[in-house]
Amino acid sequence: MNIGIVGTGMIAKELLSVLADRKDILCTALCGTERSVKVVEELCEKYEISKGMTDYEEFLQEQIDAVYLAIPNHLHFSFCKKALESGKNVIVEKPLAASEIESEELAKLAKERQLFLYEAITTRYLESYKKVKELLPKIGRIRLVNCNFSQYSSRYDRFLTGEKIPVFDAKQAGGALMDLGVYNLHYVMGLFGEPEDSVYYADMENGVDTSGMAVLTYSDFHAVCIAAKNSKAPFSYCIQGTKGYISQQTPANSCGAVKLYLNDGTEEVYDFNEGKHRMCAEFETFERQIYEKDYVSCYQILEESLAVSRVMTKLRWSAGIQWEWE
Repeated sequence: MNIGIVGTGMIAKELLSVLADRKDILCTALCGTERSVKVVEELCEKYEISKGMTDYEEFLQEQIDAVYLAIPNHLHFSFCKKALESGKNVIVEKPLAASEIESEELAKLAKERQLFLYEAITTRYLESYKKVKELLPKIGRIRLVNCNFSQYSSRYDRFLTGEKIPVFDAKQAGGALMDLGVYNLHYVMGLFGEPEDSVYYADMENGVDTSGMAVLTYSDFHAVCIAAKNSKAPFSYCIQGTKGYISQQTPANSCGAVKLYLNDGTEEVYDFNEGKHRMCAEFETFERQIYEKDYVSCYQILEESLAVSRVMTKLRWSAGIQWEWE
């Protein structure tokens, strides 16, 4: 599968390093901005990318199987919509879009044009996460779920000095919930579905949530999802049941070893990711479904992303986070 990448930041560079060891998925075009011309040239040379450019319209004329968008959150909707209107399949970094309305419009357009549209959430494709789903019946009735994805951002100090940084700008769909909390939502909702209710208790600084706690209400338990970019804590994911618990001490986007502990003292540990980079499984799935024209599976995955977008939009409003796109 040939893909074209839009963006030259950390995530785009990470994907290029992963694809460098693969022969089945190739990046044949890279699009940056006028400010990143030099970076585009350097990456094209390093990874033997045949076409490098800064014009998105020109980029969309390339013969590629899918567009991968690694750009700031508030640009997801406009770039994704233009790609779909140009007849391109799209893989867009999380979140799918900045709001429920935008996500719904993109999904509708993809289905009307019979195109593939994916939100690049690594969690759902990882074998260790699939094992968590398999183990759930063993721990009995679920009573409580705790998730903590907190990591001190290297950009936070610059943000405190007044520098305008996308990930810490509500007007650019930034904040802890949109950056890290989205993984917690996918982790929980991928296991238990859409909650009956949800609320977000945010720590606000200069109009943006630098950390916060989302509480998801299900019929007989609550899930507490903590995300922080202004402080650090051990990664922790724990599902407590009447017969035991399941825990992971890795962030949701890499979803490492899984521990099962039962009340009778039984303890089991599983790790099926086999040292593979977290992006491998998702791109293998994208490639297979696009090659097989498996729209049914793609749109089932898309429905999960739409559910997360609905909840995330509600959570932001519950915390009084206001935004108008620039």
